[in-house]
Amino acid sequence: MRVAVNFLPEQSRIEAGKWFWVYHIRIENDSDETLQLMTRHWRITDGRGAVNFVDGDGVVGESPVLQPGQSHDYVSGCPLATPNGSMEGHYTFRRHDGGEMRVAIPHFPLAAPATAG
Repeated sequence: MRVAVNFLPEQSRIEAGKWFWVYHIRIENDSDETLQLMTRHWRITDGRGAVNFVDGDGVVGESPVLQPGQSHDYVSGCPLATPNGSMEGHYTFRRHDGGEMRVAIPHFPLAAPATAG
């Protein structure tokens, strides 16, 4: 899994206490079986330590099926009420046999440039 994060000043309203990031995730199927992404679980923490959980089906309206060696890219966004924070979580995948597999999304920081806050 690969994650790239960018702060978007044009989507932020710093004077109103709103900062916005976009993140690009590449999910790679390194297993030897076909997997379908079913759900996501995010733990989003702002700079004050407030935690929000986001759970839902698929990612950005999709539940991609990944054959061995395939990858899926998507882009989404995260607003915060502080100029920094972090995200982490997990995806749940369904195997061809109907079993489920949980895959961790590693912790990654959200940090606005000092000039933006």
